[in-house]
Amino acid sequence: MDPRDHYAALIASSDDGIIAKDLSGIVISWNPAAARLFGWTESEMVGFSIRRLLPPDRQDEEDAILARIGAGERVPAFLTRRLHRDGHELDVEVSVSPVRDPAGVIVGASTIMRDATDRVLAERRLRESEARFRMLGENMSQLAWIAEADGAIRWYNQRWYQYTGTTPDEMRELGWPHFHHPDHLDRAYSRFFSCVARGVEWEDIFPLRRADGEWRWFLGRAKPIRDDAGKVTHWFGTNTDITEQREQAEQIQLLLQEVNHRSKNMLAKVQALARSSIRADPALVRRFEERVGSLAVNQDILVRRDWREVPMRELVELQLAFVSAREDVIVLDGPDCALNPRAAEVIGMALHELATNSIKYGALSAEGGVVSITWKVGDDAFSIEWAESGGPPVEPPLHHGFGTQLIREIPKRSFAAEVTLEYPADGLRWRFTSDARVLTSRSVPTG
Repeated sequence: MDPRDHYAALIASSDDGIIAKDLSGIVISWNPAAARLFGWTESEMVGFSIRRLLPPDRQDEEDAILARIGAGERVPAFLTRRLHRDGHELDVEVSVSPVRDPAGVIVGASTIMRDATDRVLAERRLRESEARFRMLGENMSQLAWIAEADGAIRWYNQRWYQYTGTTPDEMRELGWPHFHHPDHLDRAYSRFFSCVARGVEWEDIFPLRRADGEWRWFLGRAKPIRDDAGKVTHWFGTNTDITEQREQAEQIQLLLQEVNHRSKNMLAKVQALARSSIRADPALVRRFEERVGSLAVNQDILVRRDWREVPMRELVELQLAFVSAREDVIVLDGPDCALNPRAAEVIGMALHELATNSIKYGALSAEGGVVSITWKVGDDAFSIEWAESGGPPVEPPLHHGFGTQLIREIPKRSFAAEVTLEYPADGLRWRFTSDARVLTSRSVPTG
């Protein structure tokens, strides 16, 4: 094949518009891709000025292109807009090279144009996305930052600079540890980079120094940002000022402790009155004081838990702490779950009463006796069972007193529960079953 024919075939089959023009801008050749791109046929463009493709506000581009070509310069690819035959504008990428004759004289220009609609749209969307991110990042109330995969922070939002009173150049020089309290820095630093090394979310609480020198408490969180292969590429973090919340929580805790203290004083007065009123019956005084003590245990648990849910295992262990000398015979089995305050109070009193009776008459009164406490949580029901074995033979009581109310009647009335109290010869059985939704929280709160 003649090299010229080969060259012509390449131009004709190219997906890019390839246009030749003279130094005045008159089109000399126009390949099929240019016809598809602009809607003008070869016969409609050859012999006419290339300016036909330029919108009115871009005519000066052609002046600049021709001037550079005339000076022997190549015009690198740039994005611009050109007119389609039907009048709408196209986003195109244009590059222009000078064409020389055999003597080296510049006689024209070769222009390559390709459709840049998808590229421009993608870049526009990227810019809009970046603008939205910056609008969010710069205006959110938290101090926000972005770190590289290794944890090195490269970007802080405007809130950070406002809080610390620094500039980007100063932050590059100082680094974020400069603003952490020295008493907490080592812990915060090691915990953060431990999470970075493992690629897991980070959360911590620490004080940061404000521009005026005040230390304020922050909750820091960071999430790993991963690529399609799951590899961590960045970390996005926020620091939320929780100083007021901490102070409020401390005030509430102080008030709860004060209420707890005063109510215990009231319980002590009640005990004193009871002792003076029923001193003739020491056993009755002792039982009454034990029940008041159970109330105090419940109250301590709830105050420590900010009057929120109480983990089931913690409730059982604390209510039975007075039999700790025999803890080897208390067997606990049940999932992690928590009771709401009212349920913890009622069930805690029942367990305390069952343990007291067992020490006096049941399995805990004999060598080798065992108490098994089992609880279960289903989709609809919560149940707990107390089962004794290895103790003296059981006989049903002839009379039922206040203890039976604590074990059976009060739990039944409080939660519309099914409560059974049985006295088989080999060991007492107590079972409580009620709607889980009015008793439990599925997860154990931390704190």
